[in-house]
Amino acid sequence: MKNYRLISPYANVKWDGKDAWHRYKGNLHTHSVASDGEMDLRDAVLAYYNRDFDFLAMTDHGVTGRPWDECPSKPLMYRAFRAMRHYKLNWFTSEEAQKIADGSFPLPDGHARGKGMLCVPGGNEMCNLTATKTHVNGFFMKGCEMFGGKENDSECAVKAVQENGGISFMNHPGSWLNTNKDINKIHDPFLTHYFGNILLKYPTCLGIEVFNEKNSSTPWDRHLWDHLLQYCLPHGKKVIAFSNGDMHIEKDVDSSFCYFFMPDLTLDSVKKAMHDGTSLCVTRIIRKNETFGPDADMDNRDAAHPVPLFDRIETHEHTVQVQISDFDRLQWIANGKVIKEERFDSVQDGGTFTLDLDTVENADTFSYIRMQVSSPYGICLTQAIVIDNGTAPLPFVESEEDKKQLRDLRRKSNRAYIALKGILGEIPYRIRLMKARKNGTADR
Repeated sequence: MKNYRLISPYANVKWDGKDAWHRYKGNLHTHSVASDGEMDLRDAVLAYYNRDFDFLAMTDHGVTGRPWDECPSKPLMYRAFRAMRHYKLNWFTSEEAQKIADGSFPLPDGHARGKGMLCVPGGNEMCNLTATKTHVNGFFMKGCEMFGGKENDSECAVKAVQENGGISFMNHPGSWLNTNKDINKIHDPFLTHYFGNILLKYPTCLGIEVFNEKNSSTPWDRHLWDHLLQYCLPHGKKVIAFSNGDMHIEKDVDSSFCYFFMPDLTLDSVKKAMHDGTSLCVTRIIRKNETFGPDADMDNRDAAHPVPLFDRIETHEHTVQVQISDFDRLQWIANGKVIKEERFDSVQDGGTFTLDLDTVENADTFSYIRMQVSSPYGICLTQAIVIDNGTAPLPFVESEEDKKQLRDLRRKSNRAYIALKGILGEIPYRIRLMKARKNGTADR
């Protein structure tokens, strides 16, 4: 028998019995007119409540989230934005917030929902004054209002979150890298080191988003996640994947989201699930991908059909067994490559599948294995299960070459240059957007 062991983030999940854990649906990246969203805070929260979400974090840019019966902070910049767009900022009364928490707040049809939705406070999408999208989501903070950040610098935001007692993950990395125009950037070793070194330096930075909203400007982030796992795991750092709607308009609500396996719906359990990775990442809209799928562009927001999901993930010695539902494709992925695949001609209601890694050549040399299940209605990812061959974690030392390339990057971060370049690039997009809104075809 090969000498390795499997370390699963799901090892402590209790799947059966009286105290069995539940699968809770949530979103940890959400905007309102408190910053640059186009929905009032009340409407944004209710959009998720009405779609059966179990937990929600508001993460407006530079506005640290508060309980929903408290007025968000009102930075001058966003006051001007609301005035120009004729938006009003409203929040809930204490009685209304309590009804959302216990599920008695009525749905649009007048009936009580019957189960509550948890407010995850202290959320803030940092670097709100940067033109480059080195955005970081911080959670469980009380400060950091209107944190400006630095151009091309995710580390300053991660550091600020840690200093304010929070935890973080890095948002939509492909948007900053502009991989929408050049997929090869996602495979640049320096950029893997850029994100990986931040993850290794800051224990409170948990990982990256692999699905974000419509995945339109950041469609290849699963590849970066695989690179980061291979870079960070030898140092003993797991990299958690996150999936969120990055909601600015209501159509974003059912784009990308997450499921957490937890013993109960409490803030302590949410925070622990974020740390441990007892979670799933889901998207309903994404571009085709030759490695992982889908085979064609997908957009099934608000579709009646359920998304594919993992119902159970268990390991025993060198085997991994999964129970899945509403799927037509299952992939087993190790070190960025699909090592096994199951395909069906139609969507299956359910199934149980097992992979014995001892039957896979060189499995003891893999860093991890992860699973992906899909259908025409969505994609669902597990977190990585570590393949530990007993090698001691490597000490982290930032290489001189990485330091040099980072200095070169920061020298190119002149705000005046970046702002001018961004404005010139934004003009054609805004013209197209105005025409689309006039024609009623805008998706933003």
